[in-house]
Amino acid sequence: MSKKDNLRNLGFLAGGVVLLLFVPPTFSIYVRSFFMFMMMYVILSLSWNIISGYTGYINFGHVIFYGVGSYATAILVVDYGWHWIPTLFAAAVAGFIFAIVLGYPVLRLKGPYFAIAMLGASEGIRVIAINWHSLTHGADGINFPNIENSWETYHAMLVVMVLTIIVAYWVGHSRFGIRLNAIREDEVAAESLGVNTTFYKLAAFGLSAIFPAMAGGIQGYKVLYIEPESEFFILITIYMKLFAMFGGKGTVIGPILGAALLYSVQEYTWIRFPTAHLITFGIFIILVARFMPRGLMGYAIDKGWARKGMVH
Repeated sequence: MSKKDNLRNLGFLAGGVVLLLFVPPTFSIYVRSFFMFMMMYVILSLSWNIISGYTGYINFGHVIFYGVGSYATAILVVDYGWHWIPTLFAAAVAGFIFAIVLGYPVLRLKGPYFAIAMLGASEGIRVIAINWHSLTHGADGINFPNIENSWETYHAMLVVMVLTIIVAYWVGHSRFGIRLNAIREDEVAAESLGVNTTFYKLAAFGLSAIFPAMAGGIQGYKVLYIEPESEFFILITIYMKLFAMFGGKGTVIGPILGAALLYSVQEYTWIRFPTAHLITFGIFIILVARFMPRGLMGYAIDKGWARKGMVH
């Protein structure tokens, strides 16, 4: 990517952040919440992209780290009396450690075996959360103190989103990212050239877990209640994957655009077609997959609207 393309992309991203930073305080709680959850899905999609977009290891259990983060925040706030802001750092550490422990065995699997193992792990963690009542409060869930926090959580999610974009941008423009791409293209060849594939896969897996864990903590504090069924809901992982692939996986700009646009479409269809919004949303996804299989960024390159280097 040329220096000019770098500056252009950074300018677009910085402009978007500035607009979000100065969302008028007079906006309703609904509008703030809409933007907050849109930013949450940008975080989730970018974090999923770090492991799945760059290494090619398709992760169907990324919601694990989101759930671990939400529970770390809830337990520390409700059971131990912490202020909610420091719990986000604890959530990030918990997500990272959990990813390293889980990733060491499952990253030895490849292709569909890895995907199935992560799907099974997410279901296993959900069952553990339901039954480990002394820690997670079980199926009863955890209630936060009832306060209006839409402005606090909005700004916290914005900060985490900016951090995620910075890290994703670094991954996409560093030797670390080049090695992850080498693993995606041909892992055996990468190993033969001296790339420590186990280390780089595990590092990417741990890095990708930090941000959904923090986002999960913010989301839990925002809605003031968490329980296993919602925090380890497989549909959240599916959304991450869809949003990243819609924008263009393996890029930085793609998951951002994909999450922002598709979350907006999802919210609009939910408002206009409350009894059939999932069907409407699904038809939209099918049409996109049919006519833009490489996502928005790939389509833009095919049409000559963007150079390949510009989308990273």
